[in-house]
Amino acid sequence: MNKQEKKENHRKGTLKIIPLGGLGEVGANMMVYEYDGQILVVDTGLMFPENDMLGIDYIIPDITYLMQRRKQVKGIIITHGHEDHTGAIRHVLEELQAPIFATPLTRGLLEVKLARNGLASKAQIETVNAGESRKIGPFTVDFFHVCHSIPDGIGLGIDCPAGLVVHTGDYKFDHTPVDNWPTDYAKLAEFQRRGVLALLADSTNSERPGWTPSERVIDDAFDKVFREAKGRIIIASFASLISRMQQVANTAAKYNRRMAFAGTSMVDNARIARKLNYLKVKEEQIVSLDEALNMKDSNVVIMCTGSQGEPTSILGKLSMGSHRIFDVKEGDTIVLSAHPIPGNEESVSHTINRLLERGANVIYDTIAPVHVSGHASQEEMKLMMHLTQPDYFIPKP
Repeated sequence: MNKQEKKENHRKGTLKIIPLGGLGEVGANMMVYEYDGQILVVDTGLMFPENDMLGIDYIIPDITYLMQRRKQVKGIIITHGHEDHTGAIRHVLEELQAPIFATPLTRGLLEVKLARNGLASKAQIETVNAGESRKIGPFTVDFFHVCHSIPDGIGLGIDCPAGLVVHTGDYKFDHTPVDNWPTDYAKLAEFQRRGVLALLADSTNSERPGWTPSERVIDDAFDKVFREAKGRIIIASFASLISRMQQVANTAAKYNRRMAFAGTSMVDNARIARKLNYLKVKEEQIVSLDEALNMKDSNVVIMCTGSQGEPTSILGKLSMGSHRIFDVKEGDTIVLSAHPIPGNEESVSHTINRLLERGANVIYDTIAPVHVSGHASQEEMKLMMHLTQPDYFIPKP
């Protein structure tokens, strides 16, 4: 059967692709695929509130459509462990009962999140690996590896009688990733040979020309920070940014600094990543926060939450002098290793200003390349489309 005949044979019935979150906004990613009355859900993310959303901690997708069709939901796939793809999982599980499919690291991060909310025993989580496939209702799903700013990210080839849909998840074409595991070009080319009905691809950086820099760019920036810092180094990042933890650990080892984690989510995620061997750090290099605070300043680096200026985060409290365990002091070097999420720019600027007022040396991405995006830029998007050659292209954040 040639490609055209296969396409015509596939076009039986209707495939519905329904975004419940993540389109026209940054975060709250949730996509529904429905065929023959059976539903596959991809991702259950949250979104951080904008400055004028007073009293709101976070925003989740509207899952009314799924609640009205509980028995039709055959499975939930989580593409990677970032909050904008996992953060609403407990709210979804409070309303739905369906098996969850996730790679080992993503599963570990989900289990930590669910355990905090007493839902670990309710979740039916099945481990999948890149290169495997699963039959979920009417869908046959191929899982393929993609580079992102967290290990174990996957994209999906979702096949049903209507055709093959490629759902990239968050991706970039990084030739020198921190974990040395590049995006699976061969699988994308295989999809093209099978015939791709639609490509749903990460479009976060669609306005950025060229290629997104490799994560390895950060290594040189971190090396300069560690080489020049005389006092403590405090690095703020997302709690799920395991690749960044590894880069900090590597540089800390080079400059004989012990490493501590601050913040419940940061501590828990680092623990599970080390347990699963996605974060490779020698046991003697890790110390508790209490131990770090009693060490010589030049011998310690602390990783914490708060890169988005959240007032309740570790860095937010440090900037206001309200943290109950320690304070910023003159001579500290503080690195914000993340881009501000749209809407958070003002909060981040206020946090930086307050830290400077307290005598810290603050380094962020406009000063040094201490963060690069995990999302494809225009040239990578062109490559993705050339590799898959879809009949239809649907951009998504």
